[in-house]
Amino acid sequence: MDRTGGSGGGSDRRQTEESKPLLGEMSAPEGNKMGAAPCRRALLHCNGMRYKLLQEGDIQVCVIRHPRTFLSKILTSKFLRRWEPHHLTLADNSVASATPTGYMENSISYSAIEDVQLLSWENAPKYCLQLTIPGGTVLLQAANSYLRDQWFHSLQWKKKIYKYKKVLSNPSRWDVVLKEIRTLVDMALTSPLQDDSIHQAPLEIVSKLLSENNNLTTQDHESIIVAIAPLLENNHPPPDLCEFFCKHCRERPRSMVVIEVFTPVVQRILKHNMDFGKCPRLRLFTQEYILALNELNAGMEVVKKFIHSMHGPTGQCPHPRVLPNLVAVCLAAIYSCYEEFINSRDNSPSLKEIRNGCQQQCDRKPNLPLRLLHTSPDLVSQEATLTESRLKPVIVTSNEIHVEVERNNTANQKMTANVGNDSEPNLIDCLMVSPTCSTMSIELSAQADRILGCYVEILKMLSDYDDWRPALASLLQPIPFPKEALAHEKFTKELKYVIQRFAEDPRQEVHSCLLSVRAGKDGWFQLYSPGGVACDDDGELFASMVRVCNNVHILMGSCYKTKKFLLSLAENKLGPCMLLALRGNQTMVEILCLMLEYNIIDNNDTQLQIISTLESTDVGKRMYEQLCDRQRELKELQRKGGPTRLTLPSKSTDADLARLLSSGSFGNLENLSLAFTNVTSACAEHLIKLPSLKQLNLWSTQFGDAGLRLLSEHLTMLQVLNLCETPVTDAGLLALSSMKSLCSLNMNSTKLSADTYEDLKAKLPNLKEVDVRYTEAW
Repeated sequence: MDRTGGSGGGSDRRQTEESKPLLGEMSAPEGNKMGAAPCRRALLHCNGMRYKLLQEGDIQVCVIRHPRTFLSKILTSKFLRRWEPHHLTLADNSVASATPTGYMENSISYSAIEDVQLLSWENAPKYCLQLTIPGGTVLLQAANSYLRDQWFHSLQWKKKIYKYKKVLSNPSRWDVVLKEIRTLVDMALTSPLQDDSIHQAPLEIVSKLLSENNNLTTQDHESIIVAIAPLLENNHPPPDLCEFFCKHCRERPRSMVVIEVFTPVVQRILKHNMDFGKCPRLRLFTQEYILALNELNAGMEVVKKFIHSMHGPTGQCPHPRVLPNLVAVCLAAIYSCYEEFINSRDNSPSLKEIRNGCQQQCDRKPNLPLRLLHTSPDLVSQEATLTESRLKPVIVTSNEIHVEVERNNTANQKMTANVGNDSEPNLIDCLMVSPTCSTMSIELSAQADRILGCYVEILKMLSDYDDWRPALASLLQPIPFPKEALAHEKFTKELKYVIQRFAEDPRQEVHSCLLSVRAGKDGWFQLYSPGGVACDDDGELFASMVRVCNNVHILMGSCYKTKKFLLSLAENKLGPCMLLALRGNQTMVEILCLMLEYNIIDNNDTQLQIISTLESTDVGKRMYEQLCDRQRELKELQRKGGPTRLTLPSKSTDADLARLLSSGSFGNLENLSLAFTNVTSACAEHLIKLPSLKQLNLWSTQFGDAGLRLLSEHLTMLQVLNLCETPVTDAGLLALSSMKSLCSLNMNSTKLSADTYEDLKAKLPNLKEVDVRYTEAW
């Protein structure tokens, strides 16, 4: 039987293993410049039919032993051959059958396969290929030509990868190894097999080779990186290879390999990675790459160009994963700057331990711990005996951070106030220690300081892109930085630029992220407020964060005009607000006036103090006089009376309504119809000034959730409300639960849900007439 191979249908590579030795000669000329090889070899892609790499499948098997006698020749003739069906598995080391019987009782090792060929001679079995093994031939017959070629290329690939694994596992000469790596890469690039493992397998082989050989020169490093560069264009590097790349970035940050080879790899990671938690070394490699860019002569300018290339030239970044991945890298890098101190618990207490009561190990005494929070009654009684004498400052040092805590009478008073409070302090409570009782300075190492500066600058760059700012604000809203970073003056001072960008953005989804993510948690608003640990500008940023709301054209975007926000300021930040108002800050003056206008402050002494504060400056005096005039006008309106019913003409606007209400007296107005007009939520600001209003018709207007929330806070005596065919949703309708006087409510053709309807019925006891037709609750 003729076993010579030839070219057959559908196959692009019909050469035998012997015609292409493993130690191939396809390497690039030694004189090529760095970076040229990847570009040249990246073009060597296979054209024609593409196949998926087979791992297992059904096929007919026949084994022919080499005839040694005349009888054996007769038994092996094609008329007497016996074919067996088998389910073969192409493992990493051998070909095995799921039913190890007959011809496939023993698996066939790839090392035993001398050749893989397609049968193409005349009268050969149809759709058949042969494996030449010692002492015979294994024939595999597929169902069609495509499956035959798929088996052929899969067996060829498995056999070659097996050989490369063995050859590269015991390298002797690195020049030969480099040639083998280049040949391996070319084989992967030109293979007709289309599968992720085709490019990953060579990368894993090289990764294992590098992890087992640490004595390579820098030139060997760069040569290997350039050799495998084409495979990295569409594949993430394996974990061990990431470690190798990180090492190269740290040791050779100015190497051209970093720019020419690593740049497209990192760009692909940032564009396509979905979760750094599953592949943390990819994040570490990206982090080291950016630090390497920062080490170049242009420094942050190069990093800025890289960030711009990731965003793209248009106003909208086309890759949604870029920003989350960049933020994840920045957060991990910033955390690493403080990680040594955070993890050190042997020689010095951490910042948390210091603030919760631990002294230095040499000075720790069970009966008198240094405690700024959660003091015990015994501690207070002991501290009270020392109030007449000033204690020397206690200095706590570590390798990274120096904390100086100075205790005096003010600290003792604060301790006494906190006696019996066993609850866990929140983030800002742990950091907000009055400057009169403590001063803190954090000093990082030179390397950590460079890393911190680089990645805070990147956060600044990200905040400069308008399309990225909403998502960035949302990612940073829960304050993802460690307490040590928030206690570091340099960090909070640099990050202030980012918070300022959020505060200046007129979009509500951006500046609303300055507030806490949920009740009981502090946010950037509290951190940078006067008295906060990060405040270093006498409250200018705090005022800016409040003032931005005044620039939003949508009424409810002006969050500080709601009672809830004013109540929060009155409870937590009244002192800082009064201080800024005393210094002439117009935003804080307006805040205090609104507190007086909406009766936020109940205590008469506090009200008198606010009035004194307002009258101490020209702007405060002017705004307080305007407030008094408004109050007098309101009382005058109520006294003079006016119409009790009013209907606005159709197609009227917010401006028309404002002009009408400002032209006369409407203190007695009880019934107002705005049906079929063009009014929006913005008119709510004028509606809340109608003290006698009991019936309001908003049928078929553009009045939305924002205006509904404002009405629910001020018009608590409203009895009849028509919201038919308005764009209100559950978010605004839920606010109606505070209007206990409602007895008639029309929500026909709104976005009311069944759950909200049930909630309203339970909270509005006087509700008798309800229209919920054409809603989910109907």
